[in-house]
Amino acid sequence: MVIKWQKDTIPYFGDIMYTTANCGQCTFRFADTIILSGKEPVCWSMPIRTESDLNARVIRSTSGTIIIEELGVMVEPGPISESYVTNVEGILQRIRGVITSTVRWSEMDDDFEKVDIALDLLNKIDSVVDNPETAPISLTLQIKDPLGNSAIISANAESRKLTAEELEDLKTGMIILDTEKDEIIYDISNEARPIGKDD
Repeated sequence: MVIKWQKDTIPYFGDIMYTTANCGQCTFRFADTIILSGKEPVCWSMPIRTESDLNARVIRSTSGTIIIEELGVMVEPGPISESYVTNVEGILQRIRGVITSTVRWSEMDDDFEKVDIALDLLNKIDSVVDNPETAPISLTLQIKDPLGNSAIISANAESRKLTAEELEDLKTGMIILDTEKDEIIYDISNEARPIGKDD
């Protein structure tokens, strides 16, 4: 396993550290951007109403949950969740890719009810990407991050502190220690197993 890290400073965030890990024998890889300063749990939200909104920069950390309520979409972090920087259209295209895969799987299973639902979601996404101002649906992008490391960089974006109730329902995608209680809040170690020769 080769692990690399590099410190940097970026606007809006201050000091950060890029980390990557790659295994030379299997396909495992991991990348993250860690903000070195302390942040409060945050919810960012932005309506997608104009073409410039599609170009707004989005920083999604490994602990960020993406929500688009109008589509019924929630993208939660998992144990090997990666951070990335994209724009709002990039988020919609990522979601579109997952829905497109769902269509293929549902067609193979002859589940045409799911196919119809997925095709409707694809049409809604396409209409917003083509022209948000004339789209028949208005979307709002939200990112909830219990570690405060995600953001939407736009004059139209708003942020607020997450409530205690919201924090209870959010996943972090990693092991988190509560230093005040000295216990693990979210532990994925039960899912871990040794890597064998066949892995």
